[in-house]
Amino acid sequence: MFDVDAYLRRIGWTAGPPRPDLDTLRTLHKQHLTTLPYNVAGQGFADGVHLVDIDEDEVFRTGIMEGRGGTCFQLNRLFFRLLSALGYEVSLLAASTAEGRENFGTEIEHMFIRAVLDGEEWLVDVGYPGPSYLEPLHVGDEVQSQYGCQYRLVRGDDGAIALQRRGRVTRWGTVYTFRLQARQWHDWKELEDRARAHHATATEDDGQGTLCGRTFDNGQAVLKGRRYLVVRDGRERVRTVVDDAEHRRLVTALLTGDLDSADLA
Repeated sequence: MFDVDAYLRRIGWTAGPPRPDLDTLRTLHKQHLTTLPYNVAGQGFADGVHLVDIDEDEVFRTGIMEGRGGTCFQLNRLFFRLLSALGYEVSLLAASTAEGRENFGTEIEHMFIRAVLDGEEWLVDVGYPGPSYLEPLHVGDEVQSQYGCQYRLVRGDDGAIALQRRGRVTRWGTVYTFRLQARQWHDWKELEDRARAHHATATEDDGQGTLCGRTFDNGQAVLKGRRYLVVRDGRERVRTVVDDAEHRRLVTALLTGDLDSADLA
């Protein structure tokens, strides 16, 4: 089922055979984010939690071609496969978020990608709900600006690197922490086991388990539980969605991309 040409068409690539260079990577990265939503419900827990042993062809059909999106274990995994097929030198990286450490107690949590181009390393991530970078980030000491937001990598004494972000009027905050250590699929087995135990004891609630995100041209919108955050040109607006009907409408709009101007104000 996995098809490179179909994948490229799905995310809007129309510039002919792609070359494995930085300009192409930037375009593919942003078009992937704007085309496909982050959707934790797309993970599909009906038959249990599967983060490592997943059916990539089925994920390609539902998450990519049908546009349902998914999480890092689906979106970044498929994008990794696409970049590999296009001739990029890529490897998997693992990161941890504050929430992930609290829930699962492991550094090997979030899955994303490192690409090497002309000896320079770049961070690639199309599977994070946001807010985060819309185009690849250079692995270096400089502060990098994208669409009104700034990013920097802060190296700790233990060798870990904190990816930090700030908007136009917000302070630096850590998105996630990682090491530049290439990973293999099975490295996430411990997380899978812990996630299964967590899922087995979780209960349904009034929307608090919602997590979905959508990237648009100059920002991102994220619905986490009842908290709705919009970042546009680096300016952030956050509010609590109390009304159940509005919450359902926002979930649908984020997953389909049918957000109106009021949703992004």
